[in-house]
Amino acid sequence: MAPPPWLYLSMRRSSIRNTHSFQRLHCFLVCSSSFNSDEFISGQTRVTGGRGFSAASSLPFSRMIQSSTYHPHRQVSLPHSSVQLLDASLGFRGFSSGSSDVSDDGIESECDNDDDDVGIETGVSCAESSTYPEEVERVCKVIDELFALDRNMEAVLNEMKLDLSHDLIVEVLERFRHARKPAFRFFCWAAEKQGFAHDSRTYDSMMSILAKTRQFETMVSILEEMGTKGLLTMETFTIAMKAFAAAKERKKAVGIFELMKKYKFKIGVETINCLLDSLGRAKLGKEAQVLFDKLKERFTPNMMTYTVLLNGWCRVRNLIEAARIWNDMIDQGLKPDIVAHNVMLEGLLRSRKKSDAIKLFHVMKSKGPCPNVRSYTIMIRDFCKQSSMETAIEYFDDMVDSGLQPDAAVYTCLITGFGTQRKLDTVYELLKEMQEKGHPPDGKTYNALIKLMANQKMPEHATRVYNKMIQNEIEPSIHTFNMIMKSYFMVRNDEMGRAVWEEMIKKGICPDDNSYTVLIRGLIGEGKSREACRYLEEMLDKGMKTPLIDYNKFAADFHRGGQPEIFEELAQRAKFSGKFAAAEIFARWAQMTRRRCKQRFMED
Repeated sequence: MAPPPWLYLSMRRSSIRNTHSFQRLHCFLVCSSSFNSDEFISGQTRVTGGRGFSAASSLPFSRMIQSSTYHPHRQVSLPHSSVQLLDASLGFRGFSSGSSDVSDDGIESECDNDDDDVGIETGVSCAESSTYPEEVERVCKVIDELFALDRNMEAVLNEMKLDLSHDLIVEVLERFRHARKPAFRFFCWAAEKQGFAHDSRTYDSMMSILAKTRQFETMVSILEEMGTKGLLTMETFTIAMKAFAAAKERKKAVGIFELMKKYKFKIGVETINCLLDSLGRAKLGKEAQVLFDKLKERFTPNMMTYTVLLNGWCRVRNLIEAARIWNDMIDQGLKPDIVAHNVMLEGLLRSRKKSDAIKLFHVMKSKGPCPNVRSYTIMIRDFCKQSSMETAIEYFDDMVDSGLQPDAAVYTCLITGFGTQRKLDTVYELLKEMQEKGHPPDGKTYNALIKLMANQKMPEHATRVYNKMIQNEIEPSIHTFNMIMKSYFMVRNDEMGRAVWEEMIKKGICPDDNSYTVLIRGLIGEGKSREACRYLEEMLDKGMKTPLIDYNKFAADFHRGGQPEIFEELAQRAKFSGKFAAAEIFARWAQMTRRRCKQRFMED
């Protein structure tokens, strides 16, 4: 199969002016050729001044953009034919995608993640659509409004006379998955309702929330309660294993293995592989090896066992131990498969052994196992990270020549690489090619585009990518909102930053630590410390991690105003939530403010 001609064309067009390239891509993002009426309502599309902006879910911050007077980059019109061509490259067909893992503080590339095709991915998932969407909304509203107040949240829930189901509980917990305290209070309330009893799903949902916030004592108590009721599942133990492993609590992670024996839970090679994988993914390769050495006489290791050990050593860049595991695998009569080879490829690149990775890749081509799409993605991703786009294209061509069909992940890597170099004409061609080849942009692709616009401090354009994302029925992740919100605050447009926050809440996405940190930092930067204080209190009330913000700048506003009671209240809340370092900071500012107020009084 011949390589796509546009790939060679794109390299020859590297001297094209970026201004023209951006206009071309920008118009493609903001214009829609599928609507030609003057006005669409009912939450579909509103057309203003000849330009249609997707508003599939009545986005308030999308509408604000249309009427906003804040325009850091003025739009440029293009001929209608160009508009149609550009818009067609994203297409109008509906397609779905899972959520993506984009860090709020920035990612090297959207396709750059540490998740590989190794190990056992687990997690509690809620139903795709609620059986009782109105009930879920009602319950969440009560929890939101009453949790931190003196009013009795539980009493109001009792008055609602809810028809409790396990699906309802799981979905409400999912809404509060980053807010431990309200989630746990709701969970305990449901447990006391007559005629209702938690099952494995609801217990595991609560376990996941506690695991994320490292509430280990409560988590183990729930695990033991499940054990007495005979509700333990492999999912339960996996949640606990991964939580302890992520917190570098090796002994406690291994203790879960002993707890499994206590409750006579069947332990086989799959169970041990899961524990080893949890340790390896937490960069505890040494601990995983120690556990394996202790247990290897009690079970027969398989290919997955050695692969997760290999992955653990590669993650900590210990290639000597990784090579030893590789040789042990062969000594046991196991032939490393494509998954093991891909793990080794990533390990070499992670350890900056690019030449060795290239050699291994060519050995795979000549002697097998033949590289798959994942193998090529690993290589292309690294070249894109290093801005070696010509080499990345060579590997892309080679993949196509080998008869492999590039997927959205490969295209996303290239889009990120060329976008970083501001070669937006090439980004446009890639998007068009994706659509033509039957691999339309997925959630990660859209997030890569949003990241590109956000990095260039173009939040309005990032929002238009978001609009296109919604129009094509792709669910945004929490990271999507975090990036757009941060971008608006970076250009000091706090009104739009808060509008993004409200849209996130409206869509039922629970703000995480990053969301609150972005919002609080943005408000402090705008000199709105009072409003920031409200959200900081909300974080503390929910039992969330104290954000990393400029507390001195934040506190200075209240200090100048002579309001020590604000700091005392924050110190008390922080101390109650176990945030002792933050409590000390607030207490110190309270003392300073009181001294200042006293001095002023004496002078008067």
